[in-house]
Amino acid sequence: MRGNHIYQNRSRHHSKMLPSEEVKIRQYLSKYQNPEATRRDIFSALSQYHGLSCKLEPFVFSSGVQCELANLQGTIPVTYLGHIYNIPVCIWLMDTHPNNAPICYVRPTPEMSIKISCFVDQSGKIYLPYLHDWLPTSSDLLGLIQVMIVTFGEMPPLYTKSRAESAVPYPTHPSFMPMPGSNSSAGAGSSTPYPAYPPTTGYPPPPQGYPPYPRMGGYPATGSPAYQPPVPPQQTHSYPPYPNQSSFNTATNIQQGTGTITEEHIRVSLLSAVEDKFFRRLEEQFAQSKAELDILQQTANELSQGKNHLDKVLERLEKEKNELERNITLLKEKEDELDKAISRLSDKEDIDVDEAVTTTAPLYKQILNAYAEEAATEDTIYYMGEALRRGVIDLDIFLKQVRALSRKQFMLRALMQKCRLKAGLAG
Repeated sequence: MRGNHIYQNRSRHHSKMLPSEEVKIRQYLSKYQNPEATRRDIFSALSQYHGLSCKLEPFVFSSGVQCELANLQGTIPVTYLGHIYNIPVCIWLMDTHPNNAPICYVRPTPEMSIKISCFVDQSGKIYLPYLHDWLPTSSDLLGLIQVMIVTFGEMPPLYTKSRAESAVPYPTHPSFMPMPGSNSSAGAGSSTPYPAYPPTTGYPPPPQGYPPYPRMGGYPATGSPAYQPPVPPQQTHSYPPYPNQSSFNTATNIQQGTGTITEEHIRVSLLSAVEDKFFRRLEEQFAQSKAELDILQQTANELSQGKNHLDKVLERLEKEKNELERNITLLKEKEDELDKAISRLSDKEDIDVDEAVTTTAPLYKQILNAYAEEAATEDTIYYMGEALRRGVIDLDIFLKQVRALSRKQFMLRALMQKCRLKAGLAG
């Protein structure tokens, strides 16, 4: 997503980079951990701000270790009091870019002086909340430059030297650390140590004696349509001179020409820090309460589902209980009837079996008689076979009788089948 965003910016500005420059930048980034992501980030910034160029120069860390790093150096357009000023900057890209935030400096010319503030120290190093809160997935050089433009438009980092200051050789402050690759006397070959590589856990704190970083709420997001950086004017035009020290003090109402900070500035910074801490605590409390509420809501849903399931089970058990009670009542009634029938039959004399079995219709009586006669015929055939086996009768007599009985049995079965069909009984 990050790379797509960058290429969209490039296509929107229709800026073409020379093939030789692209080849040089690829060579500069050959030893970087993420060369493709760094290259896309650099191309996006260069296509937007033509006053910058990419170079490969040595950078000396505070430990004395020297490393070849790519940097973007040149000018960025800053609007202050209705005028556009080209502020010279240098942005050093770590070899782990974009996992670590860049190290940024303002690079004043001999006619300029650094205006110390909570965003720029006496060596020209830039401190911004955007650098402090740098995220590899959402932060990029284009957003960093836009934040610089907005910040320097409210509090310029440079001012024009007075005549007395111009007479003094540049630079004279013993603690000023020029950037590597600059044309000053303390350039890349100087043994003066440079600021250390920013650790992964966070951006280094502001210089001692300055208030904490301001909140990020006043800065536009990267690529936000609410802010469009001004297009740098052509170099052939004449620009208004950099404002002098007195105009800065009048516009910002902060006496920082000598490195001092007013009580109003400290008060605003402290209020901003307290507000930021309060909002962080509030967001943490809100997130914790929301998580607890989600858990309680989930538990309530599970309990509601369990209640519905138990209600269905209880309803089914109630139905089964009522059915069992009805069956028990019915069985008790049948048991009482059987007891009464047994007592009634025990009091009477023996009953003739033929008279005990009666039918409700003549057709049923015919079926009953045919069935009884057919069963008797079946028994007769069986006993005829037993008599033949024991030698009581001869074979000729057996065959003759069995033939007659079988014919009779067939006719009886046919009669029963016809009667059942006539009565509408099952076949």
